[in-house]
Amino acid sequence: MDAAVQKQTDSRDAMTASMAVQYLKGVGPARAEVFAKLGVHTVGELLEYFPRDWVFAPGPIKIGQMRAEEPATIIGLVESVDFLSQRRPPMFEAIVADETGVCRIVWFNGGYLRNQVRLGQVIVASGKPNVYKHQLQLTNPKFMMAEEPQPGSPHAEPDKHFSGGVYSASGRLSSRQIKQIILPVLDHLDELVDEFYDDSCRKEAGLIGRQDAFAWIHMPPDEHKLAEAQRRLKFDELFLMQLGLGLRRYRTQHDASATPCTLTEEIDSRIRRRFPFLLTEDQNTCIADIAGDMGQTRPMNRLLQGDVGSGKTVVALYAALLAIANKTQVAIMAPTEILASQHFLSIERYLKDSQVRRVLITGGLTGKKRDEPLARIKQGEMDIVVGTVALLQKDIEFQHLGLVVIDEQHKFGVHQRAELRKDGAPHCLVMTATPIPRTLAMTVFGDLDVSIIKHCPPGRGEVVTREVDPQDRRRAYDFIRDRLRARKQAYFVYPRISSVEETSKEIAAATEAWKELSERVFPEFQVALLHGQMPSAEKQRIMAGFRKGAIDALVSTVVIEVGVDVPNATIMVIESADHFGLAQLHQLRGRIGRGESKSYCLLFAETDNEVAKSRLEVMARTNDGFEIAEQDLRIRGPGELFSARQHGLPDLKIANIIDDYDLLVIARRHAFELVSKDPTLAQPEHRSIRRALLAKFGDSLGLADVA
Repeated sequence: MDAAVQKQTDSRDAMTASMAVQYLKGVGPARAEVFAKLGVHTVGELLEYFPRDWVFAPGPIKIGQMRAEEPATIIGLVESVDFLSQRRPPMFEAIVADETGVCRIVWFNGGYLRNQVRLGQVIVASGKPNVYKHQLQLTNPKFMMAEEPQPGSPHAEPDKHFSGGVYSASGRLSSRQIKQIILPVLDHLDELVDEFYDDSCRKEAGLIGRQDAFAWIHMPPDEHKLAEAQRRLKFDELFLMQLGLGLRRYRTQHDASATPCTLTEEIDSRIRRRFPFLLTEDQNTCIADIAGDMGQTRPMNRLLQGDVGSGKTVVALYAALLAIANKTQVAIMAPTEILASQHFLSIERYLKDSQVRRVLITGGLTGKKRDEPLARIKQGEMDIVVGTVALLQKDIEFQHLGLVVIDEQHKFGVHQRAELRKDGAPHCLVMTATPIPRTLAMTVFGDLDVSIIKHCPPGRGEVVTREVDPQDRRRAYDFIRDRLRARKQAYFVYPRISSVEETSKEIAAATEAWKELSERVFPEFQVALLHGQMPSAEKQRIMAGFRKGAIDALVSTVVIEVGVDVPNATIMVIESADHFGLAQLHQLRGRIGRGESKSYCLLFAETDNEVAKSRLEVMARTNDGFEIAEQDLRIRGPGELFSARQHGLPDLKIANIIDDYDLLVIARRHAFELVSKDPTLAQPEHRSIRRALLAKFGDSLGLADVA
């Protein structure tokens, strides 16, 4: 490193949070590249490279001084290692020695340690020894690898830095090395870390100072102070995320002007005459919310959520007709061509013989078949435009777009939603049949107002869900055959299009199952195959045949997950059900029970996985989509349930929106209060908050213009 750079780095006045980590003592260009792979480029990011674990260990002693049941820290040379994969549970074993004795160390389910703990290394381990076969043993101890021993010195000196944080490391950068680089930086916290809140705010929320939090998260004096540090840093992370959502919400509501859509008694009466049934109380409540929003010049930004079959489409069509009654156009976007076509068919059914002009635009339209409707859309001669993501293409222009309806929002991204607003500032209604747990409603959809349809319309048949043992398959097929003979229809759903090997077990494949079911199991019935890789026209033809009753059973992949509405389908068989998440199983089950007849969902699975078994038990126990969503979120976590990158849900380094829900509520309240007071974060006392927000979540929440 250049001497001038080193001198500047060593100066207390020179270190800043934005300084490249390369210029820290002990880093340099090569290690900076390793840090970059860990997501650390600056000193500020290094401070937020939080430990994955913490050790509160006594000072090191010799192995010969160890006593059973007395907590001890030892340092020794790894003399042998072994992974006992046949044991249940599997076990990783290391024999460690110093000049006074030998100790056996075991880690259950420790296969991941094979590349971490190797022969000839020096290990520092801390735990409570026990006696096994007349030998002292440490079981699942905290540990770290010390520096390689030097020639002539077979054992390392006691590691004074063993207590404190343990960091996720890489092959070229150990936890100990990361700690040695971080510890000197903690001496500069007064320069690197700004306080966000005044004393009264900190006192109200029960928070320690921000500088103390960073010091104690890396080197906690005790477990109580570690908990205080975690709480403060979790709060900060949740606060900044909610602040970003609050700013985005404020900007949507105040930076653009939408066309107000007035609802009169005459318009309401005309719209309701289109529906051959009375709307439910929940539907009417949601319509009141939507009509209230659409009557404003502030653009509506509302999430309409309800379980499968709850009647969201009718509410969305009401909103669309309200917009059309006020001389504006409507875009309705669905994630797949099948669902877009389903929406269009529903609209056609309700708007038969009406003067509302509507068109379906999909990716398959080309040439004149595409140019003509696009020209009519641009000239304002189309009222409702239904389509897929194809509606986002630049050649589609609206004359006066008043309302955007997005179905199954979790399959679209934040930026796609924003793209639909390129033609002005239309009102926006987002729909989802995936019930949103309260935690996700405050994060993924935190910039939206929420309306919920809690109850399904009356007259829906009961749906019975059963797990089916493999030996009962023949009886299940006999039951299905009886239902098909009674002119009911069935779905058979598979997780793959063609079979693959996964953990030495072949997953049932839709293409192979279709041959088996159509040729040998149900040869007397019409059995069709449907999957996402088929040509669009073929998929449309098969779905039309199934909808009309010409096809008795549909063998499908999850392409039928949402939007397919066939009231006569009363049987659903889900093969390899253990390979689906809870929310997806519930979505699939929602394709049946849409008529008055009793319906049956049969779950076939062969698994010893306790998590998978618990999912199936939840499915058999309840039809409540919100309970299922909460369970699914807890099992799989938000990152898997809703793509963080797709949604703009920021990566959280220390907070967890499930476990830290109570803290999330407090942080959200404080964040939204700040937005109401200073919606541009322009006041001098909010400068550090604005800087931290842009650095942490600016890109993922689209907040570059806050600067």
